[in-house]
Amino acid sequence: MNKAKQDQFLALYKPNHDRFERFCRARVYGDMDYRDLINDTLLVAFDKFETLKSKDAFLSFLFSISVRIVGNYHQKKKATRFQKEDAILSLNDSNANPQEAADVHFLHVALAQLVDEQREAIILFEISGFSIKEIVAIQGVSESAVKQRLKRGREKLVEILTFESTLKIGEVSNG
Repeated sequence: MNKAKQDQFLALYKPNHDRFERFCRARVYGDMDYRDLINDTLLVAFDKFETLKSKDAFLSFLFSISVRIVGNYHQKKKATRFQKEDAILSLNDSNANPQEAADVHFLHVALAQLVDEQREAIILFEISGFSIKEIVAIQGVSESAVKQRLKRGREKLVEILTFESTLKIGEVSNG
């Protein structure tokens, strides 16, 4: 293994690790272990590191690879989506208070109900802070398609989260 290549790769990856991990956690919530996605992405990224044209595009490079890996995973799986309780329990954030943890949990549950393309656009834009132009490059679609995915994804999240909070209020008052 080339030590110089490894050092360059790590120098670019370390400052982006937290942001990349948040993206992976949100992107595959309920589908697969986010750590597998991170590991698989890093293996491919390291192997293809010479193809990176700009160091400024490193995070986008990682996101693009992870998006393809998730797409390949779904191609192979071709099964209905499922929710795993152990995936919910494995989400640990030592900095979050209990209310924030509950909010994050409900957000991840709601995100998991979105269509893959909408979920990915929402995560990239709202959570990871990418611009619409950067998302266009990552998702390989037009700018209007990205904007439509964001719009529809937000509308669906409002619908899901409003419905779930209504159910919880009803459960408390009936309980």
